[in-house]
Amino acid sequence: MTIRTLLAATALSLSAGAVLAQEHTFRFQSSDPAGNPNFQLQQQWAESVAEMSDGAIEIDLLPVESIVAHNETQDAIAAGILDGHVTDTSYFAGRDAAFGLIANPVGAWSAPEEMFGFMEDGGGAELMNELVEPYGLHFIGATTPGLESFVSAVPLEGVDDLQGLKMRAPEGLVQQVFAAAGASPVNLPGSEVFTSLDKGVIDAADYTVFSTNQAQGLHDVAPHPVYPGFHSMPLVEISMNKQKWDALPAELQDVLTQSVRDFSRAQVAALAEADQAAVEEAKASGEVTVHDWSDEERAKFRSIAQGEWEKVAQRSENAQKVYDALTAYLESQGLLN
Repeated sequence: MTIRTLLAATALSLSAGAVLAQEHTFRFQSSDPAGNPNFQLQQQWAESVAEMSDGAIEIDLLPVESIVAHNETQDAIAAGILDGHVTDTSYFAGRDAAFGLIANPVGAWSAPEEMFGFMEDGGGAELMNELVEPYGLHFIGATTPGLESFVSAVPLEGVDDLQGLKMRAPEGLVQQVFAAAGASPVNLPGSEVFTSLDKGVIDAADYTVFSTNQAQGLHDVAPHPVYPGFHSMPLVEISMNKQKWDALPAELQDVLTQSVRDFSRAQVAALAEADQAAVEEAKASGEVTVHDWSDEERAKFRSIAQGEWEKVAQRSENAQKVYDALTAYLESQGLLN
């Protein structure tokens, strides 16, 4: 079953007289390129919105850089150049540290459901709107490709094995956390990860999900992946121009909100299925050993990460709000133990 079919099956019951009186066409830009599996799934979400609204909403979803740069979509939406975006919230961390912290609180989540719980029932969505509304946006909902795998050429069974580990990690909070855990992170573009692992320049890398790593041959040179990952799970926000959101009938606002909630689960399921197939393929090769950290080791890493969250929290009032809400939720769920 495709995501489009799955989402259409959960369509809300609409009042045709109120909703179909006007059609709404919106142009959204993604932070993913056209050939990326995430973009293809996002296109199915856009199609599902048309079905769920009986054609009242049409979303033209464009790939990254189609209209503006990936980190310029906020301003483009506020200016009316775009109507919305599907993007990694961390791209706006330079504007406010709070965006980086809520986008990827490294080590916080062990499963997408935990992050969805925070966003939908733990005050995360309300917090996101506090962050984006001053920039002329309304936050509709969050999705994620899921918990990333961790690529390693050497066995890693827990936090102690990170000591002195030469690894690739993007600048910012990810590097901060791994350095605090004892690793030696370096900033390398994704295009150099395979070669650097192959030549022994690095021993490990924060890269992407297992199925993509497998397809790109990374496990041929780094046969000790940690899956599910213990570190990174990006928040991908779906937001739109606030004035245009406010102008929509309540029924259509409900459609968009529900469509994103349904899409988030369908995306996670689709990519998890792809990951699991890739895991089985890797194991069957006899050349790859998949490592799954215990809850205790994940908690150790989260505890280290929390110290770095505190440092980020000090950079802005909003970042402190994110830190307070995040840690309160994690504690309430027993995830800081």
